[in-house]
Amino acid sequence: MNVMTFDVMTTTTLAALLLMLGMYLQRRIPVLHQLCVPAPVIGGFGFAVFAWLARDWAQVEFRFDLALQSPLMIAFFATVGLGGSLALLKKGGKVLGVYLVACWVLAILQNTIGISMASVLGEHPLLGLMAGAVSLEGGFGAAAAFGPEAEALGVTGATTAALAAATFGMVAGGLLGAPVARLLIKRHKVAIEAEQVHELEALKEAEKPGRETVTGTLLLKSVTLVLCTMVVGLWLSDNLRAHFDVILPSYVGAMFVAIIIRNLNELIRLLPISDSANTLVGDFCLGIFLTMAMMSLKLWQLADLGATLMMILAVQTLAIILLAYFVMFRLMGRNYDAAVLCAGFVGHGLGATPNAVANMGAVCDRYRVFSHKAFIVAPLCGAVLIDIVAIPAITWCLNVFG
Repeated sequence: MNVMTFDVMTTTTLAALLLMLGMYLQRRIPVLHQLCVPAPVIGGFGFAVFAWLARDWAQVEFRFDLALQSPLMIAFFATVGLGGSLALLKKGGKVLGVYLVACWVLAILQNTIGISMASVLGEHPLLGLMAGAVSLEGGFGAAAAFGPEAEALGVTGATTAALAAATFGMVAGGLLGAPVARLLIKRHKVAIEAEQVHELEALKEAEKPGRETVTGTLLLKSVTLVLCTMVVGLWLSDNLRAHFDVILPSYVGAMFVAIIIRNLNELIRLLPISDSANTLVGDFCLGIFLTMAMMSLKLWQLADLGATLMMILAVQTLAIILLAYFVMFRLMGRNYDAAVLCAGFVGHGLGATPNAVANMGAVCDRYRVFSHKAFIVAPLCGAVLIDIVAIPAITWCLNVFG
């Protein structure tokens, strides 16, 4: 196997080119725009398919230096926090609670489906667990963590199965979330308006036609503020882990710090926070980050799944779509914010929090209305709060069925 290695600059350049290609194809191919397929998924997933063909037909494998992937992700969530306010969080309390409980229910449901189907099909129950919340709501991190634990309990190939299932979830979560939201909006004739935009005075001002022009100086100030937020967020996450044994993902730490900065600034007005520049920085960081994540997927792992895992994952996918369409949308208010949150729910329920963010962003771009509530609730629940139930549930299953 010939290996083609890309350094960090080449990797980032390729991601930018693929993102531009995805944006071009999204504009030129009506079905992609209508289905709200995110541009990073179009370009990144397309390259992942090409890499798979190159590996199988030409014996060439691509390896990327993804050193900038994590900083770009943290920067994006910092911009999300800078766009939030305590008034928004307070107003979204009920939605936050409903969404969080739904995430917990989904984790238990995914484990139940995986274990039950594996047992019925004559496989070890823990193999089904690997295609449950471990790899879907848990993503690559949980798959890499719990796979070896299952192998230690005698389940051969559990790690490979978990990583392959996580790859499937990443692809499915990126492709299906936004179309589900679009279908909900069209089927229920949802009014295209985000609830909080019309009720929070500061956000009303941001939506007025005469918005500020983003200059180089304004962009520099926004980038500097984001970088400072990232540094403080990383410090917070590291210290919570070191001194209190509390695991807080670095990007969530940055988002929390950014929310605090935004709300303090609304009280004392010390910093000139530009929503226009902040959005521009966030869109750039998310686009490059998610394109990197998609283009580096090892799709050939899906070929090794086998019939049992494919059947389990097909049922898991159907289950989350039905849950989002028939239950979540109604529980969260049957409005535009609810539809956007359903796109996020499918995204991180099958893949990861960045999938959720990209799905919600694609829906908001399609309808030209930004749901601030969705961009606070979904990352907060999908990245941190879900683990309150998901991790103990996975651990319990390992002990019971191992």
